[in-house]
Amino acid sequence: MVCARVTLREHVPLAPYTTLGVGGPARWFVEAADEAAVREALGWARARGLPLRVLGGGSNVVVADAGVEGLVVRLVTRGVEAREAGGGVELTAAAGEPWDALVARAVAHGWAGIECLSGIPGLVGATPIQNVGAYGQEVSDTITAVRALDTRDGTLATLDPAACGFAYRDSRFRSGEPGRFVVLAVTFRLQPGGAPRVAYADVERDLAARRVGTPSLADVRESVLAIRRAKSMVLDPADPNRRSCGSFFTNPLVDAADAARVARAAGEPGMPRWPQPDGRVKLSAAWLIERAGFARGLSEGPVGLSTRHALAVVAHEGARASDVVAFARRLAAAVEDRFGVRLTREPVLWEA
Repeated sequence: MVCARVTLREHVPLAPYTTLGVGGPARWFVEAADEAAVREALGWARARGLPLRVLGGGSNVVVADAGVEGLVVRLVTRGVEAREAGGGVELTAAAGEPWDALVARAVAHGWAGIECLSGIPGLVGATPIQNVGAYGQEVSDTITAVRALDTRDGTLATLDPAACGFAYRDSRFRSGEPGRFVVLAVTFRLQPGGAPRVAYADVERDLAARRVGTPSLADVRESVLAIRRAKSMVLDPADPNRRSCGSFFTNPLVDAADAARVARAAGEPGMPRWPQPDGRVKLSAAWLIERAGFARGLSEGPVGLSTRHALAVVAHEGARASDVVAFARRLAAAVEDRFGVRLTREPVLWEA
């Protein structure tokens, strides 16, 4: 079916568009190369009472085996603009731009602020939804505006950081009003000539091993990419752990008393933990999973854990979405039974 700006297709398999490689088809599917196409797709869906889902890089979604009974819009929008603003640089990128390419561009220009977010798969439009973060940086540290399409009435809106409701791996787009907004573009404020952020021991160790005393943005990017690659957390077609969503769970935040209780239960006073500014303590979900009896590389039928990171659930040959979800639920149940800590799933589950 052809509309003015888009061509809609029926019964399109979604598994090839996701990093897990599982899941059923979209009843309707369209690729949108510009904002007008996104608006037209929304109008088409609303006129027929169909739900609309937006697909980016497919690295943070589990599509149910039954597929999606609605319209899936795959964003392929492009465009990056930079302008000076009050001693900084405002970098605006279309939602369909590959995220790591944008990070590489910022690093190459000497613009600090997102260098620790190197190697994260997916597209720019997904970053504010998840409040993507790693190695001491989050996109909410630098986002100044999110341009979005309001699916309730088809209007365009520009949301400032306060309106985005950012929290740890969360935002208004993800849990506050999921599905209401389609992110069209994101603006980041970066610092020309700024120093890179070195806040994690893994990064410090890699820099020290390479004898980098005063790291540049490029040095930190190189270290982060090496660390992520060693954990199978970058997309690599040759990696046997490649079919995953990366981290399947977020690191839980608990109060100090719960953190002490978990350490006692594990019999490990040196349990990894990171005190937060609000008084809570961040725990390592990977550590909890391993201490609950699930070792890296463990397989149960066609699914299992990555051989390099206990947070990554890997889909092997023949896996179905239901296998992935069931295995993840077993992991979470084991952690809750063992430690009384509830894990939160990071990828979004698309059900019919």
